Amino acid sequence: MARLLIVDDEEDVREFAANFFRKRKIEVITASGGEEALDILDKQRMDLILLDIMMKGIDGIETLQRIRQKDKDVKVIMVTGKKPEENDSYQVCNQLGVTGYIHKPLELDELERIVLKEIR
Repeated sequence: MARLLIVDDEEDVREFAANFFRKRKIEVITASGGEEALDILDKQRMDLILLDIMMKGIDGIETLQRIRQKDKDVKVIMVTGKKPEENDSYQVCNQLGVTGYIHKPLELDELERIVLKEIR
């Protein structure tokens, strides 16, 4: 079974996405922030990580940098409320080898298409 880690400091977003993928027979683990996500990754291997860019504590960019120190190959999709031209985090994320982006508010069609493509 594929394993998906959803990292978002908004509980409703996290649970909404988690329930959506559990119904599709994907094992989902959630983390409320970067530190928790890194702790989880110390203990288990994931097939895909959905990582929010804007979070309290360590943000998605720093979390991504620290994920890459542990695992260069895990697929990471960044979740963002901004458009690419609105900030330079895209450049940093691309240099760190992200698989793609999903925009908030989450649209189920886009979420399903992008995640299932990467996880199967």
